Amino acid sequence: MVMNVEIAYIGGSSTLGIGFPEKFLPSNVKFLKEEIFTTPYGQSPKMYFLEVSSKKVVHVKMHGWRPGVSRRDASLQVFWVFKKLGVKKIFSEGGAGAVNHLLELRDYLIPTDYLDFTMRKDVHLTNDYLLIMRKPTCPEINQALYKSALTYAKGKVFRRGIYACTDGRHFESVAEVAFLKNSGADVIGQSMVPEVYLAREIGACYGRIDLVVNYAEGIIKEWEHDDLKDIYHNDAKTNLQIIIDAIINFKPQNTCECKELRKETLLKLD
Repeated sequence: MVMNVEIAYIGGSSTLGIGFPEKFLPSNVKFLKEEIFTTPYGQSPKMYFLEVSSKKVVHVKMHGWRPGVSRRDASLQVFWVFKKLGVKKIFSEGGAGAVNHLLELRDYLIPTDYLDFTMRKDVHLTNDYLLIMRKPTCPEINQALYKSALTYAKGKVFRRGIYACTDGRHFESVAEVAFLKNSGADVIGQSMVPEVYLAREIGACYGRIDLVVNYAEGIIKEWEHDDLKDIYHNDAKTNLQIIIDAIINFKPQNTCECKELRKETLLKLD
């Protein structure tokens, strides 16, 4: 590894349509280089090294997902690189389906808890730690994202909520959405898990913001592909602006409990 980088930005579907950073680069972001790393789980996705208002940032597109690589392996590749780079603060984003009836298209939600309905198991880099998920996301990162979203969002911004994570790639059925709603979910997405676990495993703070891009099946009305397409192409710059602004204005006080919620495992075998 040739660079120590404290901040990582995991891009999701809400900024993919803008072609960042190759096709579109904000004036306050400097492109340094791109690199692919060899990991124990295969070749990593492209890692983009950026300078955001003097802060060094490593960026990966679309959670590292790409054809021919399982989402499990993609996540392990990404977080193995983050660990080697010394990443301590992780900003993530994505598009989500609304389950809570208060949410409308183009609203933003900052998840403060989650429900894991994925089938991916054994997604870890090591067995050395007991991960306490009492407070899964970092309040300091969440606050930076919230303040930034209040400035740029077209819709409402919700500073807390529950993210239900499913495997995808298909959307959920009406019955599945009803089950998730009854379980307490506000939005449904496919990327918060295993990122939230792996961030804690490498000793990093993790926060994210999700743009409501559709109504989940059976909620409000049937979602329309044209709405999804319009948001995908026309809201990407706003989403990127929220993330970049949050990183620029992020002044960590390290008052969170993220580090204390990772303990050494007691289950050690000779």
